[in-house]
Amino acid sequence: MIKANPAFMACDTDYEDAKIVIFGAPFDGTVSYRPGTRFASAEVRKESYGIESYSPFLQKDLEEKNICDIGDLDLPFGNARRALDEIYKNTKMIITDSKTPLMIGGEHLVTLGCVEAVYEKYPDLCILHLDAHADLREDYLGEKLSHASVIRRCYELIGDGKIFQLGIRSMTKDEDLFAQKHTYQCKYNLSKLDEYLEIIGNRPLYITIDLDVLDPAFFPGTGTPEPCGISSIDLINAIHKFSGLNIVAIDVNELSPHYDHSGVSTITACKMIRELLLTI
Repeated sequence: MIKANPAFMACDTDYEDAKIVIFGAPFDGTVSYRPGTRFASAEVRKESYGIESYSPFLQKDLEEKNICDIGDLDLPFGNARRALDEIYKNTKMIITDSKTPLMIGGEHLVTLGCVEAVYEKYPDLCILHLDAHADLREDYLGEKLSHASVIRRCYELIGDGKIFQLGIRSMTKDEDLFAQKHTYQCKYNLSKLDEYLEIIGNRPLYITIDLDVLDPAFFPGTGTPEPCGISSIDLINAIHKFSGLNIVAIDVNELSPHYDHSGVSTITACKMIRELLLTI
């Protein structure tokens, strides 16, 4: 198995020995506003060397963990379904080998390909979804495969009462009504996280983090910024609560690095990924 060069900070264990496998999904073919998330995974790897592999929060170091970064998938720009199929195949390989995938998007639609593979193995799958947007549209401008409808497509796989949404502050009226009937949804903040984690219990859990859950003051480098979000420390504190859960896959998505010329958004993404890796 080929490893990324450079790999995400200190994540250079051989694939055979790794417990967690990182890969990038550089696709932004359905973005509804500003494109650019296809560049996220490469920028995250490059900028990850600007921060330490050690977490003072957790007193753990990535250098002591068995994590492999296999690099970016080759995804077609013009065909969303083919891109999802490639993500599905790669994810299935990782989970078949009894390893935990962590995917760096890319736009949020990439989550669907990963969820499709994980759901095959874990039919009682729950999804914990942190985001500014509900992503529950039936379609976007007639297209069912869209980053604006990705959680609706995931719902069609796993069903009622298994999707837990936090930080949501942007949606259509139809999405709001759908969520009231079919998902758990905590608007504006993460205040119901403890309650949701108790409901999830030990069921297999997929965590998807759209980084625009962060307020643009902390994270301007995204294609669809939404004011009134959470802070960076709010997100890190939430991530640390994932310890001990039955996490079977994770993705982090919707960084568009070139909309933040300071590089702070990319460094923030790196730090969140570091804390996720060390927490699980």
